[in-house]
This record gives sequence, structure tokens and C-alpha cells, in this order.
Amino acid sequence: MGWIEKFGHGGDLRTAADEFGLRQTDFLDFSANINPLGPPAAVREVLQAGLRGIVHYPDPDHRGLRKALSDKLHVNPESILIGNGAAECMSLAILGLQPGKVGVVHPGFLEYEQFALQFGAQVQSCVGKPELAMQPDLEELRRLFRETDMVFIGHPNNPTGLAYRLEELRMLGRWAEDSDTYLVVDEAFLDFLPEEAQHSLLPELEDYPNVILIRSMTKFYAIPGLRLGYAAAHPNTIVKMKRKQVTWSVNGLALEAGEACLRETEYERQTRSLIGAERRFLSESISTRFGWQVWPGRANFLLVRLPAALQAADLQYRLGQKGILIRDCSMYPGLTPHDFRIAVRTREENERLLQAMQDVLAGWDSRIR
Repeated sequence: MGWIEKFGHGGDLRTAADEFGLRQTDFLDFSANINPLGPPAAVREVLQAGLRGIVHYPDPDHRGLRKALSDKLHVNPESILIGNGAAECMSLAILGLQPGKVGVVHPGFLEYEQFALQFGAQVQSCVGKPELAMQPDLEELRRLFRETDMVFIGHPNNPTGLAYRLEELRMLGRWAEDSDTYLVVDEAFLDFLPEEAQHSLLPELEDYPNVILIRSMTKFYAIPGLRLGYAAAHPNTIVKMKRKQVTWSVNGLALEAGEACLRETEYERQTRSLIGAERRFLSESISTRFGWQVWPGRANFLLVRLPAALQAADLQYRLGQKGILIRDCSMYPGLTPHDFRIAVRTREENERLLQAMQDVLAGWDSRIR
């Protein structure tokens, strides 16, 4: 495991600052998949005005944000649960539904397994195959549904960026019902895809009573420090999850910021345009300039595999010395010590990363390139 993942995540600026003796603001962070545009200006204004309200408790039923999401997504507000980030929603799915055995697909978001074990469930897994671009064999995935009580999938998946087709999502939803299993679809990065590619069971949620969709607002709107996400599911499922939620787990500023975010349609358009263009630029540049393997995927990040002579942890450390952070992915089951993940950022920032990588390579023996 790379030094920056001592707590299991990227984006740990404090650890990086302690390691290199720099200020946290000195780093260019490609290790966390956050919108490079930063928070919308209107959100900053709402937060500033909202400071007057911190003397009051937030709404424990999150009615304003649930209504705003209901209007935007065309979903029954009783089918929505607001959480302290998508991570809390995942935890509440396990706590509320009490699965005895949880199925996960590797490589995937590490918290699926960690939450299951933390809350007393057993874990069963299958591993994506390189020849399938790290997606699992369908028969192995089907077996997870037959043999577990809840299955987590990422769509798009973290760290591979791979997304499922709508037909595949419908198939998984039917498998969940046929197997009397819950399917939890982590859609934390779905907003970064072009609207026509944002395949989801959300518009058909009433047809899939065993499906729980989980989304993050902190990544797309660049407010991870506030912690905000939500789950969408059958109202009976939402009730079971809500019973396990700590009162006031979502703070008032986050709730106000969330409502403001949902009004930012032009910001959303600009983000998708930027990510689409810069993802292509970064992927093509890495492939052509360095000859490294870039896994196919969508979302606002890339999974890259170095040649056998290079270690991701070594590249991570050398880039860290230059004030640039990337995510070592060697701790993900199914990946290797040669795999790393980088966020897609602005053209200027992406070019700075590419130049730093080139400088690092120049300092190594030419035979490893």
C-alpha cells in the first residue's frame, strides 16, 4: 500500500504534508476524484449566508433537499434518504437490512467489504477478468446473487471506471428479485458521464423493489468536506435504512448547499464537457507518450497500469516529492503493484502531471520505459 493510503483513501493531504514538509495547499491532488471546477459560486454564497443558521438544529427529516431531489429526479420523496455522504448511505443499507452475507466485485470500492465486515456480515466476492476489461464473468456474478443477501456494484465502478449498459442493469435488478437479494448500485460518479450515457434504474425504480441506488453530491459539486449523498429505493426499504440513521447526521450547511447544487444546470453542463474532453486528452497522452496501459472506462478518473519494471508506489512517491498526488491501487484485490488511478482535472493541471511523469521517468534507467 502506498504511503498516502495509510487510512485507506486518496486525497489525504495531511499525510502528504507530513511526509514532505509541505503545506496541504501546495499539492496538486490527482488522488481524489473531485470536480476540478471547484464548488459552484452560488454554493459558496449559500454557505456564507447559512452561517447565521448554525445556532439551530438542522431538519432531521431533510425535507427541503428531499423535495428538491424529488422534483429534479422525478422520484417519490418517500423513496429518498439523505446521508452524510454516500458512505453513510451504504452503511445504512447494511444496518437497515441486516444481510448475513454480502457480495462484492473486485476490484471495487474498498468500503463495500469493509462496511459489511464492520457490521457483522460475511463477504463473498468475484474478481473482474483482465480479458473482460476487469468486469466479472456474468455467471460468477450471478452466483453472488444466488448465494448472498446483498450485492454491491459500482456504476461507474471505482477504480476501473467501467459502467454497465441499461440492459445489464435491468438484468441485475431481475436477478436481485428472483434471488430475494438486495442489489446496491453505487452511482457516485454517474453524474460525470454525458447525460445520454447516464444509464440508471432510477426512472424504473418502482419496477425493482430490491434495488437501492446510492449517489454522492460531494464529488460532482466539489464539496467533499461537507459530506452529502443520498439513496433512492422502495419506500419500505428507505424506512428500514432511516431507522438506523443517527439523528442530525447531516448538518444544516450541507443541506442548504445540496439544494443550491441542484439548481446549477450550467455548472453541470460545463463539468461534463470538461471531463469528457480532458479524459480523452489525458488517456491518449499517457498511451502515446509513455506507452502505459489505460483501462477503458468512463467517469472522471483513469486506471493506468505501468510496465512490469515500474511500481505504482514508487511513481507515487516520486510525484509526491514534486507536489503531485496520485492513487496507488495495489491494495485493490484483482489489481497489481503496477496499477494507479488519477483524477481528470483541467488541461493546465493535466499537462503539469504529464510533465512531472516525464521528469520522473527521465531519472530512471531507460530500460524500464
